Amino acid sequence: MDYRYESSDNSSGRNKCAACFRQFNKMEHLVDHMRTSFHSVHESKCGICRKHCRSFESLREHLIGPLPKQECKNIFNIRGCRYCLTILESSNARRVHQERCQFSNVNAGLLARMATLGIRDSLNIDNGYSRGTQVVALACKMVGGGSDGSLDLCGRVCLIDENENILFHSYIKPLIPVTNYRYDTTGIRPEYLRDAMPLRQAQKKIQDFLCNGEPMWKVKPRGGRARILVGHGLDHDLDRLQVEYPAVMIRDTAKYPPLMKTSKLSNSLKYLTQAYLGYDIQTGIQDPFEDCVATMRLYTRMRSQRHGAEDYSLASDPQNRNNLAAWRQSELERMSPEGLLALSRSDFYCWCLDS
Repeated sequence: MDYRYESSDNSSGRNKCAACFRQFNKMEHLVDHMRTSFHSVHESKCGICRKHCRSFESLREHLIGPLPKQECKNIFNIRGCRYCLTILESSNARRVHQERCQFSNVNAGLLARMATLGIRDSLNIDNGYSRGTQVVALACKMVGGGSDGSLDLCGRVCLIDENENILFHSYIKPLIPVTNYRYDTTGIRPEYLRDAMPLRQAQKKIQDFLCNGEPMWKVKPRGGRARILVGHGLDHDLDRLQVEYPAVMIRDTAKYPPLMKTSKLSNSLKYLTQAYLGYDIQTGIQDPFEDCVATMRLYTRMRSQRHGAEDYSLASDPQNRNNLAAWRQSELERMSPEGLLALSRSDFYCWCLDS
C-alpha cells in the first residue's frame, strides 16, 4: 500500500499535522490546515522533536521562550547552539561549534577610517564573465530634509561583496537641502556633503552595477548576469537612492519570513545581528559598512541551510497548483499526515535555493 494512505480507523495521530503537530477533530480540517499553512522542508525545525516552526523566532520560543517544550528546552540547554539553534551531539561539540558560529564585530579601526573616507569606487560591469551569480550588500544612512528635518534623504551609501570587501562608498549630495544632519547617529557633517557625489550620479552607478550589463526587463534570478542584492529594509534604501531593481533579485533580511517575528513583523537589524550572529552593532555613530557586513552574514547563514530537495519548491509554481486542490478532497482525506506534508509547498522563496 502507498505510504501516503492509511486505513480509515481514527488511530492516534491520524488527524495530527505532521509538521506543526496540531491536532484536528476531523481529517477534512487537517486538509484545510495544510492548504493555508504552507508547511514545507524549508521551515525551521526543532532538532529534537522535529516540529516545524514558521520562523527562527518561533523555534527560539519553542526551545527557550517563556513557555517552551520542557523536554526540548532541557536538551537544548546542554547541546544547543544559541545562535543557529542547531542541536549538537554533546556539550563539548556545542562549545566548539558555538565558538565558530559566533561572529566578531567588524574592525573598529576600519570603521573609524571609514568615517572620513570620501569616494571609494570599485563598481565594475563585467557583463557576466564572473563565474556564478554575484552577491552584493547595500546599506544607506539617512540625513533629514524638509522644514522639520523628518524627510529621509540618502547621505551616505556603501556596497560590499560576499567577502566583505568594500566595492563602493560615498557621501551623497541630496537633491534638496539638508535641514538635519542627524550627526549623533550618522556622523555626517555639512562639509562631507558639500562636494559629495550627486544623487543622480550615484543612482546610475549603482543601477548599472547591479544589472551588470543586462537590460532591466531581462533580469532573472538564475542564469543571468545581474547581481543578487542583500540588505535590510531595501525598499526604503532603494527608494531614497531612486534605484529600481526587480524583486526576484532582492534578499531583504527585514522581509524574509524565517527572520521575522512570530507576529510577522520585521525584526531590527540590530536584534538579528545580536541574536543570530552574536555581536552588537549600531552603537553610537552608525556606519553603513557595518550594516552591509551584518546583512551579508545573515544572508550567507540562511543560504547555508540544508533542506530536502524538491523539483518545484514554491506553492505558486504551476506544477503544484493541484497538489491540495479542492477537487481532490476525498483523495486527500484518505492520505496520511506525512503524505499531505509531502505535497505541501512553501509560500516564500528560501535562500538555500541560491546555493
